[in-house]
Amino acid sequence: MENTPPTAVLMERILYEIKRVVVGQDHFLERVMVAMLAGGHLLVEGVPGLAKTLTVKTLANTIAGQFRRIQFTPDLVPADLVGTRMYNQRTGEFSTTLGPVFTHLLLADEINRAPAKVQSALLEVMQERQVTIAGESHRVPHPFLVMATQNPIETEGTYQLPEAQVDRFMMKVVIGYPSEEEEFVIAERALAPAVQVQAVADTAQLAELQRAAREVYVDPSLLQYAVRVVAATRNPGVYGLKDLAGSVACGASPRATIALAEGAQALALMRGRSYVLLEDLKELAHDVLRHRITLSYEALADEQQVDALIDQILLRLPAPARVQDPAGKEARRA
Repeated sequence: MENTPPTAVLMERILYEIKRVVVGQDHFLERVMVAMLAGGHLLVEGVPGLAKTLTVKTLANTIAGQFRRIQFTPDLVPADLVGTRMYNQRTGEFSTTLGPVFTHLLLADEINRAPAKVQSALLEVMQERQVTIAGESHRVPHPFLVMATQNPIETEGTYQLPEAQVDRFMMKVVIGYPSEEEEFVIAERALAPAVQVQAVADTAQLAELQRAAREVYVDPSLLQYAVRVVAATRNPGVYGLKDLAGSVACGASPRATIALAEGAQALALMRGRSYVLLEDLKELAHDVLRHRITLSYEALADEQQVDALIDQILLRLPAPARVQDPAGKEARRA
């Protein structure tokens, strides 16, 4: 077995520090790290009390980064997020007050409780990593990650997220309740003195990890497979999935293909590899695609699920027979 690369060692240390505080939620934690390394944003669906805020705050502490939390409410206005121009009566001049989006890790709690005007204020900063106030652009710190949460149960007082904004989230992760054993450990830790998280990396090291993720090799056959998977969500019949054609009203955009490839690079780096495997793409497919596919009215009436549709595409779409590593050899798990 190859020696563990320094980048993988650093990521292990970051995850170790987070798990000193957060119990369980391994899938969620891994996806948070994938989003961070790939420079993407995360939409998280889960009931309250599942350590969503704690996870992001702990991650910010481990990388010595800034953390801000915004509670989205119906009375929120765009200036509460991005900032505004303030008039100073003493000097007779305007000055710019920057909002809470100027941070490394931003938690947008219950994002679907704010109206469309507030949601649109996030579009520019999520895509361009900058905010325009009174015609002047201001860059947010690097790295920058938005993690938004929404409650799958409560619908009263919530708003539909615009499709343009939903598509800007690299992944949508659905998290559930902990097991009985995990909940026991959670209660046990809550009764004990609080754990002091150590900063094991800084933002400069995290930026270096992001650059390392971009250098992970993706075999062209895997990239072509990612293209076909995403395209099959738009036109299933073209790819021999005619029975699924009536289930899809709108498929995923090309942004999903990019997110799938970049996420697979980050996942491979986390696992100590310099190349992507087919398994990396398949593991991320549900999280990358589930929020980008709109089911037809017929499919909704039949109570079909998006995840089941993705399962069928991955099961029936032909995958590459052979994947190569950077040296031209057959890529295998280490």
